Amino acid sequence: MSLPPEKASELKQLIHQQLSKMDVHGRIREILAETIREELAPDQQQLSTEDLIKALRRRGIIDDVMKELNFVTDNVDQELPPSPKQPVCFTDRQSTLLKKTNIDPTRRYLYLQVLGGKAFLEHLQEPEPLPGQVCSTFTLCLHFRNQRFRSKPVPCACEPDFHDGFLLEVHRENLGDGTRMADSTTMLSISDPIHMVLIKTDIFGETTLVASYFLEWRSVLGSENGATNLTVELMGVGTESKVSVGILNIKLEMYPSLSQTLSQEVVNTQLALERQKTAEKERLFLVYAKQWWREYLQIRPSHNSRLVKIFAQDENGINRPVCSYVKPLRAGRLLDTPRQAARFVNVLGYERAPVIGGGGKQEQWCTLLAFLCRNKGDCEDHANLLCSLLLGYGLEAFVCVGTKAKGVPHAWVMTCGTDGTITFWESLTGHRYIHKSSNPDEPPVAEQPKPLYPYRTIGCVFNHQMFLGNCQPSDSVEICVFDLNDESKWKPMSEEAIKSVCAPGATTSLPPFPPLCASTIDASVTSNEIEMQLRLLVSEHRKDLGLTTVWEDQLSYLLSPALASYEFERTTSISAGNEEFQDAIRRAVPDGHTFKGFPIHFVYRNARRAFATCLRSPFCEEIICCRGDQVRLAVRVRVFTYPESACAVWIMFACKYRSVL
Repeated sequence: MSLPPEKASELKQLIHQQLSKMDVHGRIREILAETIREELAPDQQQLSTEDLIKALRRRGIIDDVMKELNFVTDNVDQELPPSPKQPVCFTDRQSTLLKKTNIDPTRRYLYLQVLGGKAFLEHLQEPEPLPGQVCSTFTLCLHFRNQRFRSKPVPCACEPDFHDGFLLEVHRENLGDGTRMADSTTMLSISDPIHMVLIKTDIFGETTLVASYFLEWRSVLGSENGATNLTVELMGVGTESKVSVGILNIKLEMYPSLSQTLSQEVVNTQLALERQKTAEKERLFLVYAKQWWREYLQIRPSHNSRLVKIFAQDENGINRPVCSYVKPLRAGRLLDTPRQAARFVNVLGYERAPVIGGGGKQEQWCTLLAFLCRNKGDCEDHANLLCSLLLGYGLEAFVCVGTKAKGVPHAWVMTCGTDGTITFWESLTGHRYIHKSSNPDEPPVAEQPKPLYPYRTIGCVFNHQMFLGNCQPSDSVEICVFDLNDESKWKPMSEEAIKSVCAPGATTSLPPFPPLCASTIDASVTSNEIEMQLRLLVSEHRKDLGLTTVWEDQLSYLLSPALASYEFERTTSISAGNEEFQDAIRRAVPDGHTFKGFPIHFVYRNARRAFATCLRSPFCEEIICCRGDQVRLAVRVRVFTYPESACAVWIMFACKYRSVL
């Protein structure tokens, strides 16, 4: 792109003014003199331009200049070219480049800058990515007081090039007095940490949780100039929670500057006092839990083998009461009904916690932010999120811990209706089951209802306020009575004891719940992209078999109502629109022709992976590899988006051909 002469001269003048303002010329002269003194050998008479550029880059002069330059575009919606050194902040709601932002002068802000990473030794041998090459990336996700942010992805490296800035509002109306700016003393009482989650995304789009860290930001209140630099060591997750995975350099700064700073001693005393109170509350709850467990075992010795789970380890290997993993969560306008919430949780990926070597399942319950940012988790993560959403909709919901067939430990959700109806919600599939208890005392002649649900035993149920252990003679779900108020059947924990460690703000060690974020995926664009990729893959596959491929766009379009109907049925359990679809297909397929269709559902957007899965089905392969007279192929893709950029991908392959006997 060339500029007209007058624009070029104006640009040169602006750059010259900026360089003069920063006194770049003076700094270059100083560095030149210093370089000549320190690095020029006696036998050398002059420095090359390359040597000088290296010296300037090493001392950060070039980086400083680039950071000070602000470019303004007329069209803010136009995609801007990425700059490796320009601070960028991506929020989950909307990806925008933060160059200048209007801030409320009556509010207090914390500006958090991530100034690079180092010692990510697992990527020591990682080669430099070539321009345009797809490579694994790191993304940093933040949550602070109902605000969520996401960094731009950076290539995985031993020293990842994180250069991002996040403007966090410290004082929110719904969390305090919004009529005045927060002073140092007020902010010192705000114990919410900044939760940082580091995610790795590989070249296939698969995500891995690398680290989860709670940053204590209040040390900045004791710094003289209202800014402080921190070195944060990130530890691994699960079995590697004691192993360092890397270091982040972070700068914290208060805006506007504090008129009165606190002494570091006051800040440290407050933090120590909070830790002491939290430790005491947790100690008292542990003493109570041990006593409760002893009483539970005295009811019946066989209770020792039941799945009564009072504590669970999070991704950092910290034992926390299970009730702290659940909290009423409102989805705003992102989800409209409890069944839609169940569908959203269902399309989040399922993955068991990774374990090194054998020895069975590695248990790891994730904090909500880690689960949402990774977009996948174990059955307990799904059940905790679904229970929280159902509680937000005003239902009496509990997480159930028990077993499925063959004694496999499992977690699911239960709701209790006002009429006594017990409904099980399977968070991994979105299915709902009405529980009808069988009476073991009835004569064998009486026909017992056969359960449709996959659950075999149940040890305990819990939510954010209650924990109840199953103390019925049998822990079989089929004959279990879910009268939770009957203490002869369900032994409750003290609600006060649970509240002391699980209520919001009860302890500083309790991770705050983040809000859900709207999807950033454009459903129409993504549907088209996947469809075009699948057409190409089908054509190549048929070409290898010596077959030609003729696509019929009209037939492809006619498949859309069926895909919409399938998703509607998954969300509402109501089938609709099938008659119109069948009528349209009958009209589109001439007499003497045969129509075949194969719908399939995925929760990922990788077309090649989906195609490989489809080929494993003999029905789908029969359509894709169809031979005959006047063969016409069709494929339709429909992506349905949900919060957190989760999506349900429906694909239908179809063909019509002339039947030849």
